[in-house]
Amino acid sequence: MKKLTLMIISGLYLFTTSAFSEVGVNIGVSGNMGLFGATAQETHTTTATGSTTADSDSEIAAAAYGSIFIEKEIGRFLIGFDYVPTPFESETAETAKQDDQTANPAAAVKTVVTNTVQVDLEDLYTIYVGLNVTENAYIKAGLTSMDVITNESLGTGSSYGNTSLDGSMIGVGYHKDFDSMFVRVEGNYMNFDGVSVTANDNTIRLKSLDGVTGKVSIGKSF
Repeated sequence: MKKLTLMIISGLYLFTTSAFSEVGVNIGVSGNMGLFGATAQETHTTTATGSTTADSDSEIAAAAYGSIFIEKEIGRFLIGFDYVPTPFESETAETAKQDDQTANPAAAVKTVVTNTVQVDLEDLYTIYVGLNVTENAYIKAGLTSMDVITNESLGTGSSYGNTSLDGSMIGVGYHKDFDSMFVRVEGNYMNFDGVSVTANDNTIRLKSLDGVTGKVSIGKSF
């Protein structure tokens, strides 16, 4: 098994070294503008009575951010990695809820607790492959992921855990060379899978998150 693993690693190394010597590597920076829509649901279960309430909400927001990328060209194909170094910070959401403290609803002692939640989305990256369909036009598809950092103050004293979001993207763009420099314009569609985080009796579920982005890039070929 070890010999087979070494053979595979050696073969990949030789292929990569040969490929780098024959075709170029691209690095660059991008400016992105996007419009994203999200739908989320908060579920609260009263422990004493077993009753459950659920609230849903949808939001649409615009975002502007920068990213950096590196690519390897192999004939008409390319393999790339794109990374957003700055986090996305959500607004703080605040809710006040009544908790029943006894098992008898008629005699329940109701305590109002206030919950505030703010979320940071960090380390957004995309691994993609592309195909040059003409001399200048290309299509691409890839997998994307980011970390979800929850910053909350819950009346119960509990906290949500951090998690990650995974998704996919497809895009189309136009590439123009200027000697060793190049410029691109690109449109992308991104779709992330749902995810849930729980803190004692509260659960927040992100049902959907998707968006469209426009991108302008400048880079250098080596």
